[in-house]
Amino acid sequence: MSFKTLDDLPGDCAGKRALVRVDLNVPMADGIVTDRTRILRVVPTISELSQKGIKVVLLAHFGRPKGNVVPEMSLRPVAQALEEELDHRVDFAADCIGEAAAKEIGEMASGDVVLLENTRFHPGEEKNDPDLARAIAENGDIYVNDAFSAAHRAHATTEGLARLLPAYAGRAMQAELEALEKGLGTPAKPVVAIVGGAKVSTKIDLLQNLVRKVDALVIGGGMANTFLAAKGVNVGKSLCEHDLAETANAILKEAAEAGCSIVLPVDAVVAREFAAGAESETVDVNAVPADAMILDVGPASVAKVNGWISQAATLVWNGPLGAFEIAPFDTSTVDAARHAAAETSAGALVSVAGGGDTVAALNHAGVAGQFTYVSTAGGAFLEWMEGKELPGVAALSA
Repeated sequence: MSFKTLDDLPGDCAGKRALVRVDLNVPMADGIVTDRTRILRVVPTISELSQKGIKVVLLAHFGRPKGNVVPEMSLRPVAQALEEELDHRVDFAADCIGEAAAKEIGEMASGDVVLLENTRFHPGEEKNDPDLARAIAENGDIYVNDAFSAAHRAHATTEGLARLLPAYAGRAMQAELEALEKGLGTPAKPVVAIVGGAKVSTKIDLLQNLVRKVDALVIGGGMANTFLAAKGVNVGKSLCEHDLAETANAILKEAAEAGCSIVLPVDAVVAREFAAGAESETVDVNAVPADAMILDVGPASVAKVNGWISQAATLVWNGPLGAFEIAPFDTSTVDAARHAAAETSAGALVSVAGGGDTVAALNHAGVAGQFTYVSTAGGAFLEWMEGKELPGVAALSA
């Protein structure tokens, strides 16, 4: 897809007002930001615009106030954390439209930065109300979307504004879209996907899309149990959606027809309880004790996964291979992640990963920084992997 970036801004933008949609929906505790990852992602775009002499007006949501003013969901505390990371003053307006916003923006000098209050305090935001979009657009000359994580929603500030003002992708959005294009858009082949997690039911669309696009699909986590059971394997007391056997078999059939290899575990680490220090053993998947549960894939399975990673030119990863939160059930995920990181560092692999659990797992393995790209977007990343059009992205290419 084609879209304009900050490189396409006119040369005479100094003094112009840029409405910049960012994701500042960060973890908070007692009014303090506890994780600044999302703030750090948007700093380059804000700084670049400010240095060009553009007036930077930030739009963001926080939490789910559902169209009501909820003081606990104010963005005011985030302004301080943003100011610290930018090393630049950040003013705050108590509303994203009306007199409060107009006054604060009207007093801006070139290069100033102001954060407007939570856009979701207005019911029209999530309804993509054109009146709200127009009211916000009155305070801007150009629109920049730097919030890929909110791009799967057609809201006033993610889709509506892009139809009203000259629209550009910010640096974080640009990096995300370029990485995703390398992942599944026009990837170097062969392409291998790793999909893990607890339930097949939450990723049916994802699996059905991937089997038509990748050369091999590695299925791990609780999802693998459902596929094993569908093939007649007794998985004991493991997490398993037995009622989705027909769906699993249909996906296996689609994969075969598309020439996609499905990679399932051949051995497993089992235990009688999911707890730190629980006694565990490695068994063949056809020998899972009736009173045990599969909590990780075994070493033979990891060797298969790593073999596929070594063959791949592109890797797309969403979801852990096992219950990585508790040792020793993190072994396979850590081993595969480190192998993928090594292949990436050697220049042999383009690796794109995303999803909350995936990011946590890669951080746990200490290799998130070694992947080609790690997306912090949850729902948007998943919908992209499912092959769905993201309204916020589509509006940029309109």
